Amino acid sequence: MATATKQPKATKANKSDQSNYTARLKDLYQKTYAKELMKELELGNINQVPKLQKIVVNVGLGRAKDDKKMLEVAKNTLRKITAQEPIDTVAKNSIAGFKLREGNKIGLKVTLRGNHMYEFADRLINIVIPRLRDFHGVKNTAFDQSGNFSIGFVDQSVFPELSYEETTTAHGLQAIFVIKANNVNESQALLTKLGMPFEKKENK
Repeated sequence: MATATKQPKATKANKSDQSNYTARLKDLYQKTYAKELMKELELGNINQVPKLQKIVVNVGLGRAKDDKKMLEVAKNTLRKITAQEPIDTVAKNSIAGFKLREGNKIGLKVTLRGNHMYEFADRLINIVIPRLRDFHGVKNTAFDQSGNFSIGFVDQSVFPELSYEETTTAHGLQAIFVIKANNVNESQALLTKLGMPFEKKENK
């Protein structure tokens, strides 16, 4: 009579290894950068240190919202560069001039948190941005009043996860870094510490 075989104990160990994994940039932030920022920004305690909360990567489809090919290309881009399945973004209001009705699909987005967020930030800062042509640094003015940072790309070809065939139908995309900070200066200090190459301010 056949007997059921038990799963090897190594399987549990593998699961444990996965749960204990920490992204490189997250590990650096927790062990080194947070303490350095607290000192440099003269903050009272570690809980006041600026922190990356999430990254939202989105593609606005605009007039191409009804183009099935463009939709599939954009979905593939977000899926490949974030390793997550994108969701639809819809219009919150109707705009007659653009023939847009409330609830219409207007784009796609992926929201990254935790290890996935730090892995994406690491690749973006150290692999993607250096591939940009005639690059002189990201703009210091790319922050909103809450200290969140946005960076846009005119097409998806700078992402190494995509093959040439996957970039022949070009589309733009945007990455928004949502940051918990007291002001824009703290947000910029955090991103600089993570390696974001801001353009150098000219001396007047």
